[in-house]
Amino acid sequence: MASQQQLSAIKGAKVLMVGAGGIGCELLKTLALSGFQDIHIIDMDTIEVSNLNRQFLFRKSHVGLSKAKVARDAVLRFRPHVSITSYHANVKNQEFNVDFFKQFSVVLNGLDNLDARRHVNRLCLAADVPLVESGTTGFLGQVTVHVKGKTECYECQPKPAPKTYPVCTITSTPSKFVHCIVWAKDLLFAKLFGDKNQENDLNVRSSDPASSSDHAEDIFELSKDETIEHYGRRVFDHVFGYNIEVALSNEDTWKNRNKPRPIYSRDIFPDEPTKQNGNADKNCATDGQSSISAMTSLGIKNPQEIWSLMENSRIFVEALKLFFTKREKDVGNLAFDKDDQLAVEFVTAAANIRAESFGIPMHSLFESKGIAGNIVHAVATTNAIIAGLIVIEAIKVLQNDANNYRMTYCLEHPSRKMLLMPVEPFEPNKSCYVCSETPLSLEINTHRAKLRDFVEKIVKAKLGMNFPLIMHGAALLYEVGDDLDEDMVANYTANLEKVLSELPSPVVSGTILSVEDLQQELSCSINIKHRDEFDEEKEPDGMVLSGWQQTSLEKGDTSNTLGNGESTSKSLSSAMDADKNDDSDIVASGRKRKLDEASSAVDISIEANSSKKPEVLDDDDDDDLVMLDDGDSAINKKKRLQ
Repeated sequence: MASQQQLSAIKGAKVLMVGAGGIGCELLKTLALSGFQDIHIIDMDTIEVSNLNRQFLFRKSHVGLSKAKVARDAVLRFRPHVSITSYHANVKNQEFNVDFFKQFSVVLNGLDNLDARRHVNRLCLAADVPLVESGTTGFLGQVTVHVKGKTECYECQPKPAPKTYPVCTITSTPSKFVHCIVWAKDLLFAKLFGDKNQENDLNVRSSDPASSSDHAEDIFELSKDETIEHYGRRVFDHVFGYNIEVALSNEDTWKNRNKPRPIYSRDIFPDEPTKQNGNADKNCATDGQSSISAMTSLGIKNPQEIWSLMENSRIFVEALKLFFTKREKDVGNLAFDKDDQLAVEFVTAAANIRAESFGIPMHSLFESKGIAGNIVHAVATTNAIIAGLIVIEAIKVLQNDANNYRMTYCLEHPSRKMLLMPVEPFEPNKSCYVCSETPLSLEINTHRAKLRDFVEKIVKAKLGMNFPLIMHGAALLYEVGDDLDEDMVANYTANLEKVLSELPSPVVSGTILSVEDLQQELSCSINIKHRDEFDEEKEPDGMVLSGWQQTSLEKGDTSNTLGNGESTSKSLSSAMDADKNDDSDIVASGRKRKLDEASSAVDISIEANSSKKPEVLDDDDDDDLVMLDDGDSAINKKKRLQ
């Protein structure tokens, strides 16, 4: 039973929830049943059929409606006296500014992406409102507490970045199925159905030896008088046959590798072009694109079966045909979407054919969709556990019970007979540019890089600023805002296209730029250091930011990969590995202590001497595939909050 003090804190609290998905539904229900009287909830999403297996406030009749509003209505049916205010909006909208956040006693996050999490973290810091973070991936989950000046903020520790692969590996020497998926999704699908003007590393020239090099046709262009069947087989022969033969011609590449096998349509199909089985028009000629399916057209039913090479080849050609006949308006503007059945079928088939060529085991559509769409399948029970832990920590925050704050991790397998691993929060990282305002350092070619490169690749992509203002001393180089007059907008637009050293106030080696986001009330200083050359493979941005960290992801096998890894700390991997360490012990308070005195100061954030495990997790609405870092980079030790 809650004490009178706890009940008083609960009833007097004004709570902001951000996210009404897997965690959010459980959290709203738990808050209402726990006695909270004033709850506000923000979510920009609408309900999809795929949400219904775990987001229990929603029903099939709610598909297409606002998550925040439907969740509010559902809870009010059994708690009609609770005040619940819903906002069907993006938390990054300007209406949700620092003043908006200041009205709340605590903010509870149930988000599914790094960008929104960073934004909320910064607004909470600016408003001096405590934040309780959370995330789940499958059976794993975590809840962390962030209180300005007392604990680390959400951005005090590095967050895993999406794994990137060298272009040469994807295009020439794949060794894992994920390489084939990336090739099929990001190169082939984009080339066939996406923006034709976008740069693409896929070889686009015809294999026709009769064509001179000066007049070689673009193999991915559909000729005026060409049938779709012939076009599909021509593309098939080029990417799975001719391109493989070209790769084989470089003998040095295959001295220590297994050689791939060229696959041509003549080896798979009969002499006649592939024919439709007669049911395609009936099954596919529907208004909704979700109903257009190559599997349905060809009578293939089970998405969990691994297709044969013949079946993959038929799906490849049939899916391509359906895109050009049933969805011709989309061609040229498409981007891969995991909820687009036809796109998933095409990518699965293409990846499997390529995998077969390179001697890599093929995968089912179900497995391929998980890899291509960055999906880790959700577990409703994990969401419920995490929601309960969020409420427990929120009550501690409302009572200002700092000594009992805990970062709690939900594990898949018991560690020291524990599935819930509590860890004391850490103090703020003095090197954090968000909460400690530590200067950053940027190596960049100031004679070649434009201000636009700096804004897009650093200020927005890495620092997560939405409305940046950039100054060099007293000179304003760039600003974003609705209140700017036309002359100012024109001036800043012109600055974007200038190289840094040629700006009105030149940016050269030794320059210190001040970058600020007025909405987030965040500012930082960046020391500029000129550098002439960069490694295109290791430093593709052509610039290197120091003092800001985002951990790279593991180069290991993807079979052990988990969902979105936006971590608040390094603690989870150690907590999960703790039972493998002979010299460690988990005490009742949830602390992990080394038994020898010399190591007593080493906390749970230092990794165990075993294989690295997943670090953190996101809500399950849009789970992402993550390949975790192999541990090459040193991990800073963190001081536990006393």
